[in-house]
Amino acid sequence: MSKKIVVVTSAYGADMVRRLGGQRALLPLIEASGADGVEIRHELISAEDDADELASDITKRGLFCVYSVPEPLLNDDGQPELDRLAVHMKNAERMKARTLKLPLGSITNATDLTSVIPKLQSSQVRLVIENDQTQEGGRISPMVTFFGMVLSQHVPVSMTFDMANWNWQGEDAFIAARALASQVAYIHVKASHVVQGKINAVALDNSDGSWKDLLAMLPTDVPRGIEFPLQGDDLTAVTRYYVAKLKEV
Repeated sequence: MSKKIVVVTSAYGADMVRRLGGQRALLPLIEASGADGVEIRHELISAEDDADELASDITKRGLFCVYSVPEPLLNDDGQPELDRLAVHMKNAERMKARTLKLPLGSITNATDLTSVIPKLQSSQVRLVIENDQTQEGGRISPMVTFFGMVLSQHVPVSMTFDMANWNWQGEDAFIAARALASQVAYIHVKASHVVQGKINAVALDNSDGSWKDLLAMLPTDVPRGIEFPLQGDDLTAVTRYYVAKLKEV
């Protein structure tokens, strides 16, 4: 089976996205790279990025869409924010997205996910929860607890495994992979390193190479999103290079 590669628009940097004219302006580049999908970022949506026009253009170019929103599923009390989820699901549907990606939020012993089930069963959009860089959702323990609840409460939710976000909370990504790989439906491929005490995302070729071993621990039949920095004079060539690389490994 051919591996499906998604290009995350934020990989080009927020400033570059704005200079190029918004996320829709990136679609010709992403199509030309040989990628299969695009991840549209809610926080980068501009006046040029009308949802219906995005959907039409994405479909026309033979791509599929992932819609990412940096607003958590759970509120500070540990309960699902149903009204907010409904808005994000509706916007994902307008963009004809296959997947809606959210961070976790604050899980507690009182968290009850069953109210989410009808919202998800009434939509074709799949919900995935990502490990972000926060204490609430970027550590292994709360993610394991959450997906234990998902299984016990029969909630149709899967995981986006961001390979590098664990580092921001000092967690071991390999331990996370062993604990959570069975729940993974989407992978954010990313590497990072520390410069002057600060963690930064880096392109794969500028990393220590451990991303290959980590990626090998995760499902091979789920989409792989490029979220590390894509930079250079020829962005199409750089993107094409990494799309081809991730299809091979």
